[in-house]
Amino acid sequence: MRIALTGASGIVGGFVLSAARRAGHDVTVLDRSGGYSLGDAPDLGGHDALIHCAFAHAPGRYRGGEGDNPDGFVTANLDGSIRLFDAAARWGVRRVLFLSSRAVHDGQPEGVSLTDDLPARPTTLYGQVKARAEDHLHSLDLRTTSIRATGIYGPGPRHKWLGLFGDYLAGRQVAPRAGTELHGDDLTRAMLMLLNRDDPPGTVNASDMIVDRHDLLAAVRDATGCPHPLPPRADISAIRVLRCDALAAMGWTPGGWQRLRAEIPAMLADVPADPQRPHR
Repeated sequence: MRIALTGASGIVGGFVLSAARRAGHDVTVLDRSGGYSLGDAPDLGGHDALIHCAFAHAPGRYRGGEGDNPDGFVTANLDGSIRLFDAAARWGVRRVLFLSSRAVHDGQPEGVSLTDDLPARPTTLYGQVKARAEDHLHSLDLRTTSIRATGIYGPGPRHKWLGLFGDYLAGRQVAPRAGTELHGDDLTRAMLMLLNRDDPPGTVNASDMIVDRHDLLAAVRDATGCPHPLPPRADISAIRVLRCDALAAMGWTPGGWQRLRAEIPAMLADVPADPQRPHR
């Protein structure tokens, strides 16, 4: 399959690029080095599928990623996505996967089960942009799926826990926190499964487990022998794990804590050296 991919230089897009090429797909990377930026309507002739992962935001922030420029945030991410989806329709690209976010569920009341087909109810500009892009995509005569993904982890030179691991290993104070997570390879496996379906669902959730920094850094401690105390456990009573029934029905199963623990050494290898870090 010939796939056009945006966001290949990002965390999720990097996982997608590697997985798609390993699976034998011909991937065209749409990025600045090739003359593409969000807001363009590229020539997608000859492509079988589009995977849209690109997103412009303040470094390290998604909710609140607009910083002090909400208008530019909307122009790049909503208007840019709409132009890209319209280009796909115009060029006859019949399959489109859009990396959406669990942020579209943020306004759902307590007690509501976060199912795959739940109507979007965002509370942040980030969630609103994702939800409105979903709506436009689903209005087109294409086989499309919006993937409402949770936080994505995995090894890489810019992985999400670089700073956290570095702070813990150096003995700096770490605040308690917990959230839902999914390995990048588990997400890309779900994406490739969706591309191969003739009747893909319009929206799917993609999540795995709740990860508390206490437990995560306990795994780091066990791998390194670091003597520093762990942060207290966070209050997880309000966290809801997305129901992923549609993907589960296709035979998709994420790796859970076993996979996370197995990746700790590789993620630690990416943490820059810190002169304050104690030697083992």
